[in-house]
Amino acid sequence: MKFRELAELSDQELAQKETELKDQLFKLKFQHALGQLENPMKLKNIKKDIAKIQTLLTQKAVRTEE
Repeated sequence: MKFRELAELSDQELAQKETELKDQLFKLKFQHALGQLENPMKLKNIKKDIAKIQTLLTQKAVRTEE
């Protein structure tokens, strides 16, 4: 996902998306351990998306504190 697309989502939507991505990451790690993962780049992309979401949530939290 692109950063701009994520920035347009609400806090609840971001949290929900983060949960979904973490679940997907867990499943992909399991497939990778079993040698069934066809595209290992999916792991990297999902980790990046989770980091983007966490960054946005942190930025929004800092803005509300000010």
